[in-house]
Amino acid sequence: MNKYRLIYADPPWQYRDKAKDGNRGVDFKYPTMDLSAICRLPVWELAEPDACLLAMWWVPTQPVEALKVMDAWGFRLMTMKGFTWHKVGSRQRDKSVIGMGHMTRANSEDCLFAVRGKLPERLDASICQHITAPRLDHSAKPPEIRDLLLRLLGDVPRIELFARDSPQGWDVWGNDCESTVELLPPMATRTRKVRAA
Repeated sequence: MNKYRLIYADPPWQYRDKAKDGNRGVDFKYPTMDLSAICRLPVWELAEPDACLLAMWWVPTQPVEALKVMDAWGFRLMTMKGFTWHKVGSRQRDKSVIGMGHMTRANSEDCLFAVRGKLPERLDASICQHITAPRLDHSAKPPEIRDLLLRLLGDVPRIELFARDSPQGWDVWGNDCESTVELLPPMATRTRKVRAA
């Protein structure tokens, strides 16, 4: 099994905001995984033990769950806000798009950074945590994030978990990809097959 210095993940989190009629919410858009199933994915087997960065998207209402997954995968927290994505319209890029939110209306998502072993060398110190980019299909993340991660760490062995496509130079694991890395077959049979988040 390959080992990676960069693991980029967008788990299909279960939200607590289920619509009563079943026609809205995350479970209506794609299959999700419960916390224990995400934690059991053997991501620790993929991480380079001496230095690996995990960049993982998390749900703002579930920071504790995000930290449990990070810990179960064998990483320690660097920051809850490695990247903050401010969502704008695809046509009106100067206008924020607004979701439902909790207390305040949601218009951003966060990607935490965690490390296994020592911190990989940072190659570009000019990268800021805030990115403004158009909102895409439900839960899809801006492709610019992958580019920023490569500027940050360079052309290191890398994998995207719960991927929707197969970007050049990346290994991938996800239901929407034609060729994916095997995440230990016995584990896959114990967890529900999911589509990319």
